[in-house]
Parts: sequence; C-alpha cells; structure tokens
Amino acid sequence: MDFKIDNIDGNARACTIKTAHSTIQTPVFMPVGTVGAVKSLDSFDMTEHLDSKIILANTYHMYLRPGADTVKRFGGLHGFTKFDRSFLTDSGGFQAFSLSNISKADHNGIKFKSHIDGSSHYFTPEKVLDIEYALNSDIMMILDDLVALPATKERIKLSIQRTYEWAKRSIEYHKKMKAIEENSEQNIFAIIQGGTNKEFRKISAEGLVGLEDFDGYAIGGLSVGESNEEMYDIVEFTTPLMPKDKPRYLMGVGTPEDLVENIQRGVDMFDCVMPTRNARNGTLFTSYGKVNIKSSRYKLSDEPIDKECECYTCKRYSLGYMHHLFRAKELTYFRLASLHNLFYYKTIMKNARKSILDNKFLDFKKSFYSKRMV
Repeated sequence: MDFKIDNIDGNARACTIKTAHSTIQTPVFMPVGTVGAVKSLDSFDMTEHLDSKIILANTYHMYLRPGADTVKRFGGLHGFTKFDRSFLTDSGGFQAFSLSNISKADHNGIKFKSHIDGSSHYFTPEKVLDIEYALNSDIMMILDDLVALPATKERIKLSIQRTYEWAKRSIEYHKKMKAIEENSEQNIFAIIQGGTNKEFRKISAEGLVGLEDFDGYAIGGLSVGESNEEMYDIVEFTTPLMPKDKPRYLMGVGTPEDLVENIQRGVDMFDCVMPTRNARNGTLFTSYGKVNIKSSRYKLSDEPIDKECECYTCKRYSLGYMHHLFRAKELTYFRLASLHNLFYYKTIMKNARKSILDNKFLDFKKSFYSKRMV
C-alpha cells in the first residue's frame, strides 16, 4: 500500500491510498457489501454510476455463505463479484458483538453459532486472516473484542487486553504468511478499542501502534450506544495517538453529520449501512436534510429528490415516481434509492476533500449545516 498526505487543513486530511486494485482519494466512504454485494446494486452500478474505488465485504458472512474456499475458486472477491477495485474486509468482531446471544469470546478467540443453520464455529486471529487471504481483500481488519456501551471498566480493560494480544498474534502470523506468499499485496489494519474511556483508548492506541507493522489503524467500538458528543470527543482524543503517515478509519459511522464532524477530527475512511438501509426504508438524504418518501406530499411532485444532486436517479426520476415505487413495493425503488443515497455520501466526501485541498474546510462545514432544514 502506498499512502500520501495531499494536504491538511486544521486536523482534516486529504490523502491518497494506492492498493493493488485502485487509487483511493480520502476522505472516503466505503459502501457496505456484506455478502459480496451492496444491497440492490451490482458491480456496474458501483463502478459506472457511483465510481466507488473501495467497498466493504463481511468476513463472517462470506465465511458462512458461500464459504471462503468457494470465493477463492472464483478468484477471490474481485473475480467472484466482478468489482475489480479495492475491497476491505472486516474481521467478524462486530458480528460476534451483534450476535452476542449466540457467541462468546475467550482469551483465544470467539466461539459462535451460525445464524443460518446453528452450526458451531470458532474464530481465532489466525483463522480470520486465513479467511481474508482466501477472499483476497486489499485491506484486512484483524479480529478484535468489541463491547457494547455503556460497559464496566473491567470489561473494557479485558477488551483492550484481548484486542492487543490478538493484534500481536495477527501481525506475527501475517509476517509469516507474507514470507511464504512473497507476492501478496494484501494489507492489514489494527483496531483501537477502549469504549468512551480515554485512559483505555490511550493504552489501546499506544500498544497497537507500538507493534509498528500495521498498514493502517481503525477506531472501533463507537456508534454502539454512546451519544454523538461522546463519539466525537473520543475520536478527537484518539486520532492524535494514531500514526500521521498511515490511514485512519472510523468503523461503522454514520450519518452525514457524523462524516463531516469526524473528517474535521482527522478521520480518512468511513463505512456504514445507513445510506442503503435508510434508502430501503424510505429515507433519502439530500443537501437540505432528509426526505421521507412515504409521505403523500410527494405524490404529485415532479422535482428530483435533490436539485443539487447529479446522481443517476435525480437526473431521470421525480419524487412522485419514487413515492409511487415505494408505495407499490416495487423492487426498482431499492436500486434507485440506494444509488441516490450512496451518491450523496460520495458527494460529501468529494466536496470535503476539495475544501481541504483549498484550505477551506470550515467554510465547507458551515455551508453543509446552513442548508439543512431537518
């Protein structure tokens, strides 16, 4: 991976990341393709309509179905999905957290039962990397121990201890595997934990950075029950503890406002299901706030979703048509709405980057908020 800082405005960063499959300009939002597809969209949509340079796939879900070996037979995620740009794969730690009723972590890894058929499985740091090697993702997240908030100090302390030990095992295993596979171009990111406790965040960050050989670092364990203000405070505290010369990734965040606030605090990379999930449920994001397409007020509107938007949907279809599709439960709605919401998120990133390069990020932020009605 090649990483270059193009400009810094305050703490906001515009950077360039080069992987084996694409050149990624940051800040960047990564659409979530949990099972090897962004819901309702295909590789043509992702490249031609959205020009996405990187998307996220889920290690846990791809492991259970269709299986890592199956994906490998098709040439990894790129050959299987026909999306020939970059993939980031998460570690499965979040799934263990979100499926806590059928999973249990111990010092060696995470035991869980499949949500599909109830079969038993065990993720260790090494096994997670083996799965990701088979998927051939460009950026591999290591196994971490994520806890819901609020949590006791004892549980958060255990989380950062496990996360550090698993990170140490992961980097040692990755070095060994790279020595075997000399041409491997896969990269590995560590995940900083610590909840909303600054002391634990500092311990976690310093321990992981001290391992040195990671290609990038993520802030995990946020947007899991804490307030927005707490999230912003922890991100602002944590980013200065992360290496300046490597990518910074905030996992699972968030709203358009979350993106802008955390770009200002030094984050380079984001992912979240919000734009596609909200699209499917009838909420469309615009420059002026949210549109609830269910509302009858849009039945006769011949306006686009957002007059400022240049997406495939806004250039062709009206609010009235989108309202009709949603009410009729027409599957076409999911695609058109998802294209719009993801394009809107991409536009935030594009405009934020330009403002950072021009040393005008605060002007961009002021304009972003001044337009929003809801």
